[in-house]
Amino acid sequence: MGTWPGDDPLEATRIIRGELGSPHLPFLAELPDRGVGSDALGRTASLLEELAVDVQPHGWRLVDRPGKDMRRAASALSTDLNVLADVAGAEDVSPDELKVQLVGPLSLAAGLYLHNGERALLDHGARRDLAASLAAGVGGYLTRVAAAVPGARLVVQVDEPAIAAVLAGTIPTASGYRTLRAVAASEVRESWRIVMDALRGAGAAGVVVSFPEIEAPIELALTSGADGVALPLKALTNRQWEQVAGAVEAGKQFWAGALEVAAAGPLPRVADCVEAVWRPWRQLGLPPSLLPAVRVTPSAGLAARTPAEATAVLNRLTQVADGLNQQALG
Repeated sequence: MGTWPGDDPLEATRIIRGELGSPHLPFLAELPDRGVGSDALGRTASLLEELAVDVQPHGWRLVDRPGKDMRRAASALSTDLNVLADVAGAEDVSPDELKVQLVGPLSLAAGLYLHNGERALLDHGARRDLAASLAAGVGGYLTRVAAAVPGARLVVQVDEPAIAAVLAGTIPTASGYRTLRAVAASEVRESWRIVMDALRGAGAAGVVVSFPEIEAPIELALTSGADGVALPLKALTNRQWEQVAGAVEAGKQFWAGALEVAAAGPLPRVADCVEAVWRPWRQLGLPPSLLPAVRVTPSAGLAARTPAEATAVLNRLTQVADGLNQQALG
């Protein structure tokens, strides 16, 4: 869903854009193997306006002024955008779209720490400031992305891996003896709305919120203004499938994590991945004509794979997409 193995942004960009030409959706890779600042949390934190972060023994912490780790994260992102511009500029036909991803405001608050060593999620004011700071920072980011791929339609994936624990109040405090209080759904909705409005104001043509499958708050994301949701299919409940069906019928997108990549070994067969989408689709009474609302994705990021394996995943994804297209066409 965004992470890629290795530490070479040029190789990653060439592979991704080579495998995912139009009508597929190429993405700007994150390369966590490069170390501090190239992880998803650090990259997103580097976008914050008027808030600074640095790495401490327990993780990324909000600090008074930017340190070397925040500068390292910003430098890595600049390198990636420069590489993207060079590769895209050399293409005969550039894809019409590009996807970028960032950590959403609630998972960002769950992953960043305050001066006292507690998570920013503990403090209502810190949560509010982080959402506002992220909203202020995404404009400059999308402007830079747009400059790297002129004319491309920009799609943003907002990752909220911690959202189930945030809403349930199960994230532990620094001491580990208790858990942080659950954040109200109304506050989550408002935080997402602030960030989504800023993304659209900066030129994003679509915003999709990505969740793990466990307790995914699908309806909450959609009522916040998201254009769709991204979910791994494994363990998706009947109730969640019904929510997905309602969203698709309302004109929203569903990014289906139909290709399971968590386990080692050979990739699932194309026919099995197609059936994982098509069977519940038929059972819910959804018509084939609505299948274009679906994008197929891996079930998770690909950083744990080798570059060759990650390339094979993208190739398999395009085969799954072709299989679903055949179902859509009857």
